[in-house]
Amino acid sequence: MGERAFQDDIPNNYCWGCGRDNPHGLHLRSFWDGDASICSFQPAEAHAAGPRDVVNGGIIATVVDCHCIGTAIAAAYRAEKRAIGSEPWIWYVTAALNVTYTRPAPLDRPLNLRATITTASARKAVLACTVSADGEECAHAEVVAVRVPPEWGHGRPLSGVSPG
Repeated sequence: MGERAFQDDIPNNYCWGCGRDNPHGLHLRSFWDGDASICSFQPAEAHAAGPRDVVNGGIIATVVDCHCIGTAIAAAYRAEKRAIGSEPWIWYVTAALNVTYTRPAPLDRPLNLRATITTASARKAVLACTVSADGEECAHAEVVAVRVPPEWGHGRPLSGVSPG
């Protein structure tokens, strides 16, 4: 994919899962596919669960979370007809994350994520996400993303943020 990922343009993004600015992170890259977003993630040996051929559930939750929050940010910019990263910055945080694991995710193959926004308002987006390998679902999730003030991206502490 030669196009720019959502995460390429999110400013000050040091997130371990999706931040381009974190040299130790997973560096997830999410893209539009129509109204859905897609991401392909190749787990590394260090991402194993107890069995060394299966991805740790926490890693799966992290990639789902980061892919969905990136999607919520990109969708909000898209709705406002602005470029990702243009000011005032748009930021979302995770209010809820519910992952259902349906089969072990293999460590030696890419995990493919697909997310859609099921409901959206000015302050909140609810996303559905699937994780698959070789066309077989390994997990599905629902993420509730809450929009926070643009100052959040400038390192200022949050107060009063709720999923309401």
